[in-house]
Amino acid sequence: MKKILISNGHIIDPANKIDQIGSVYIADGKTLAVNEQVSGFTADLTIDATDNVVCPGFIDLSARLRDPGQSYKGTILSETTAAASAGITSLCLPPDTSPVIDTQAVTELIADKSEKANYPQVFPIGALTHKLAGAELSSMSALKQAGCIAVSNATAALTSLLVLRRAMEYASSHDLLVMYHPDIPSLSNNGCVHEGAFATRYGLPSIPEASEAIAVAQCLELAELTGCRLHFSQISCKRSAIKIQQAKKYGLKVTADVAIHQLHLTDEDIEPFNSSFHVLPPFRTKKDKQSLRESLANGTIDIICSDHQPHDLDAKLGAFPETEPGISSLETLLPLALRLVEDNAVTLYQGIAALTQNPANTLAIESGALTPGFAADICIFDPNLSWTVNQDTWKSEGRNTPFWGQTLKGRVTHTLQAGKIIYTL
Repeated sequence: MKKILISNGHIIDPANKIDQIGSVYIADGKTLAVNEQVSGFTADLTIDATDNVVCPGFIDLSARLRDPGQSYKGTILSETTAAASAGITSLCLPPDTSPVIDTQAVTELIADKSEKANYPQVFPIGALTHKLAGAELSSMSALKQAGCIAVSNATAALTSLLVLRRAMEYASSHDLLVMYHPDIPSLSNNGCVHEGAFATRYGLPSIPEASEAIAVAQCLELAELTGCRLHFSQISCKRSAIKIQQAKKYGLKVTADVAIHQLHLTDEDIEPFNSSFHVLPPFRTKKDKQSLRESLANGTIDIICSDHQPHDLDAKLGAFPETEPGISSLETLLPLALRLVEDNAVTLYQGIAALTQNPANTLAIESGALTPGFAADICIFDPNLSWTVNQDTWKSEGRNTPFWGQTLKGRVTHTLQAGKIIYTL
């Protein structure tokens, strides 16, 4: 493998408390040293990162790749190509593939497809229940041995709180992280937007924030009872954030993430006949958005994810409630994170920590840091480079983004995965 020197870059590595101009030395696919002269080191390749930021590769906790099962929407090859162009070097695949990730065979199939796509760092999340049906627990021990990094029921409902309790106990006994998407189906009632003025104005079925907040409260009680490691996926409202903050204050082992688009858009931004704004959880109020930003800044919410969900054209055609929810969002992850910095919602250091160190800590993996000896997963980006979201710049098969046609600031120039350059601008 090539010896690589990344020179003159603004190195930001929250895990090692580095925020300065310097150089990174890479050999044998691993980080050799940061800001230290390495005697006898002769680079096969030197990357001049002047005026660019050098940081650990991003870790995305929720990215649907539509493979296996829905390859007409995207494939592991197409979506990991998009991820590489976005500086993402590791991503977690939720279990709602087809077939569901509830057997060793499906886990191995995903690993094989990832290797063939030259992007081996796709981490499958095992199903919490058999076929995600919400009733019978999956074989979590076997799933962990097969390579699943956590367990989740994705957005599928559980039949009872007893099932959730038993699942948490089982996961805890194998030190498996439980990733929980909080929602009470009987309250959300197949809604498509937040319960508020917009829903009333257009007569759309709506989802109250209580459907999420109550689910958070129930799950926190069970986490305390079972002692399991718990992670909340895609928090969307202020009341959920308050409950998580209280739980952390009292020492519960809980973390949470927020989808990047929830930190920018509200129900007031929705264009009523534009299904690119149809997401679950729905865009909430300005107060909720501000609370999510404050929670990210104060550490209540630990992680930013893309919640990437590419769709084909047909999935987004039709009346708003009839379309499928989700945004294709890998490639807007970095520029939207940088927009948070521009808005003074978080510092650049905090933003990068939420994309690198914090998800690595939650998953308990040796990544998200430029620590000597760790695999050299590195992102180099130009924070001032503007680009337009269009078919010439877009890699994902999914074009379903409300940011289509907009000009964004911040572009990845190089992505390295285990010392191998997998993307250059």
